[in-house]
Amino acid sequence: MAEQPWGQHHPVHPQQAYGQPWRPTPAPLQGPQSAMRASHTDRDRAVDVLKAGYAEGRLSREEYEQRFDAVHRARTYGELGQLLADLPAGPMVVPFAVAAPAPPPVFAPMPMPMPPRRVNGMAIASLVLGVLTLPTLGAAGLGAVITGHIAKAQIRARGEEGGGPATVGLALGWLSLGGWALLFLLAVVGAFD
Repeated sequence: MAEQPWGQHHPVHPQQAYGQPWRPTPAPLQGPQSAMRASHTDRDRAVDVLKAGYAEGRLSREEYEQRFDAVHRARTYGELGQLLADLPAGPMVVPFAVAAPAPPPVFAPMPMPMPPRRVNGMAIASLVLGVLTLPTLGAAGLGAVITGHIAKAQIRARGEEGGGPATVGLALGWLSLGGWALLFLLAVVGAFD
């Protein structure tokens, strides 16, 4: 088996002892996003990984300081990945890692459909009374208006269905009440003529 040069697949030489100065590999890690420019936020995440590595005893103080300075000089994801390749990355974003092939899709059961929301009974009553204003010559108009307003309040409070029927019942009820008010006004005006 041919020996691979260190730096391509292993960022730290095996003979590098703990406490020895850290020396970066000769070239940044290569991957599909390694040439992409790193942002300030990406550098801050890398510093967080270094801090965790130092706090856990994975890095000496000198090594932490060297990598900390190198993180702030890094321009690409590849350079940042090189500085963190031998540390557990923790909650790092994907660009530091080499993209893995997507897993095959797994059959997921269909979600259960939500049961339909209940239609408000007062909304239906308002619609029925609103339609009855026509054959009753507007006598059911007051009931349509009252039940329509009650239905609107209950629909808002309970999250039920029935806004459309309540609106239609209200409209027909107010039209019939308006018609009765107009007839009364014409009768009063006609009485004084």
